[in-house]
Amino acid sequence: SGNYYDQGEIRKKELEQSCCVLGIPASDVTVIDHRDLPDNSAVEWDTQLLATLVLKHIEAKNINLVVTFDAGGVSGHANHVSLHTAVRYSVCTLLWVPPWGCRVLVLESVNLFRKYISFLDVLISCLLPRDALFILTEEETEQAKRAMRCHRSQLLWFRHLYLLFSRYLVVNSLRLL
Repeated sequence: SGNYYDQGEIRKKELEQSCCVLGIPASDVTVIDHRDLPDNSAVEWDTQLLATLVLKHIEAKNINLVVTFDAGGVSGHANHVSLHTAVRYSVCTLLWVPPWGCRVLVLESVNLFRKYISFLDVLISCLLPRDALFILTEEETEQAKRAMRCHRSQLLWFRHLYLLFSRYLVVNSLRLL
């Protein structure tokens, strides 16, 4: 939960509401409360600790696809970058090749201009190399916005702009790790 500004419990409830909007049952949502994993954009999380927790969850849930941030963390948030580093460490350093064939896709970070041109980035994304491209329908985009709005404690002014202009609510390009 990260317990940012002592809002851990609030954020857990917001996450559950958001997942409900997306059709994800509460039984499939895992919130990790660990004192060494604070929600703080200035804190890099311990790679080995996070890798262990992620692998434990993947194995427990028999997950066959992981989607995570790339090295840029989409927004540069240290926690996002740490998650990418831990998953990369799990796959590359530990030579992690689970028997069920789990694949890892990383969400492409784009420059500030592309990040906020909404649907106009679809054409650019179609022309550039990638391993997977997800283009949301108008209905899926609205569903994603409803899910984002569930995170009331995090809806600062700039996130409202994100809801209006972000390409990530319309198109997402990913690469295999």
